[in-house]
Amino acid sequence: MCAADLNGNGDASEAGETASCTLAADATWQCPLQTVACTGDATAGYSCPLGTSYACKAPASGGTPTCSPNACTDPVATPIEDEPVTDDPGVPADGAVDTTGACLGNIEIFSGRAMRCRPPGLKTTFSNCCKDKGKIVKDGMGGSISSIGTKIAVTKGVFTGMKAAYTAFKAGATASQAASAGANAIIVGIDPTSIAISLAINFMMDFLLSGCDQQDMEVGMLKGSGMCHEVGSYCSSKILGICIQKSRGHCCFNTKLGRIIQEQGRPQLKSFNGMGWGTPKNPYCRGFTPEEFQALDFSKMDLSEYYAEVEARTQSDIQIDMKGKIDAYMQTIKP
Repeated sequence: MCAADLNGNGDASEAGETASCTLAADATWQCPLQTVACTGDATAGYSCPLGTSYACKAPASGGTPTCSPNACTDPVATPIEDEPVTDDPGVPADGAVDTTGACLGNIEIFSGRAMRCRPPGLKTTFSNCCKDKGKIVKDGMGGSISSIGTKIAVTKGVFTGMKAAYTAFKAGATASQAASAGANAIIVGIDPTSIAISLAINFMMDFLLSGCDQQDMEVGMLKGSGMCHEVGSYCSSKILGICIQKSRGHCCFNTKLGRIIQEQGRPQLKSFNGMGWGTPKNPYCRGFTPEEFQALDFSKMDLSEYYAEVEARTQSDIQIDMKGKIDAYMQTIKP
């Protein structure tokens, strides 16, 4: 394979900037990117218009020799260099306590989880694994979901559903049959009141045949639900020093309110001034200590994003939501 920065942005992560090399008549390989026809003829010899350092190669299938400024590499002999995926489980919801019930560990308020998703690139088969598919995971303020651990369980449950759908699809099921298999796995695996199941199924089917992995999908769900702060972009896969896949680092929180208070509160605290949100590759997602949380001035925070969502829920919306929760629950207990 070969890669080339065709648009001049410093990497080769966009569609059309990587390619499979073609076999030449001399049993070597040539990169098809930016190839030009060589000048001359078979009698006098051929020369490359790009310079003498680039060899003219005739295609194995025959035809006029061409040359390319881009080198081919064997990904078996020179593997793609992948940055390890950050596996941040988040702060445990319930740690050890002493005989009086006092916490023995560090208390973190509105803690998050360092995660990444990948925009279109070679490793994702140019699928956008950072796509926003709407609010799938419910905020659950005071409801059945109260910790980052349970939110992670929800997103992992949808990934389990996606795997079930994919297995059915590979076995010959139609798209609707595969979706049904995935939906059944979702409903069995998680609390149906914690998720918009119909949206989750659509999201799952959209990811089904993409090159996205579990963390891509988890970030897509949490980000679409307003629970993630994007830290920035970094190169996560290279070959011969050329970037062929980028990733976007995030801090994902348990609720939208947690994300908003983190964004509004961190600038007020000196303890975050030097670190900020960390780096895109290593996001800094810790929660507030009790002392830091007490020091926050909520009168200086703009929580309108959260208030607007709460105010938008009319009585009829709440009733519809309650009916949806009941219906979803009944689906899980049908014989």
